[in-house]
Amino acid sequence: MGLGSNLGNREENIRKAVELIGQHVGTVVRQSSLIETEPWGFKSDNRFLNGVILCETTLKPQQVLKETQRIERELGRKRKTKVPHHYHDRPIDIDILLYDDLHIDEPNLKIPHPLMHERDFVMIPLEEIKNIE
Repeated sequence: MGLGSNLGNREENIRKAVELIGQHVGTVVRQSSLIETEPWGFKSDNRFLNGVILCETTLKPQQVLKETQRIERELGRKRKTKVPHHYHDRPIDIDILLYDDLHIDEPNLKIPHPLMHERDFVMIPLEEIKNIE
């Protein structure tokens, strides 16, 4: 999962999200370091902190989506990005990047995440956790 925050206490937002994911989605097995990045896809004075986690879960992908969206709301996210992509500042963003080797193309869920390869703030932390033994 990809995590990002550019409002409020960004580190604390991500820490709480990881904790809640561990409680409601599954065991967090690996966590990348956090990197600071410019907003992607919109203009803002607020820089993001981004990171990636690997989570082991027994939940199905749609259940993971439902739980991560609930966690986002619990942590203060008011609205989700609409299609076409209208991005905005947010206290937390949780994206499902990959789920085993599954390929899902549903209106509300696309796995692998279709834009992840365009985003260094995803690929750099993802590469970091891939290399942890």
